Amino acid sequence: MATRRLTLNADEDLLAQAQQVLGTPTATETINRSLAEVVRRHRLSRLAKRRFPDLDPETLDELRRRRP
Repeated sequence: MATRRLTLNADEDLLAQAQQVLGTPTATETINRSLAEVVRRHRLSRLAKRRFPDLDPETLDELRRRRP
């Protein structure tokens, strides 16, 4: 993971709330976890919009039976 040092203006109250919600000890970790969550949600949203015509109920049942 590449990192770079930034100087930014952050809303201190919002940062404190995010730290509490995320349970993160530092501003850096809070910002990084927040950014990762934004990206994760975007990817999940895109995945939810995709269509999988080959995954009919029978195929899904077969895939589930193959799990260890």
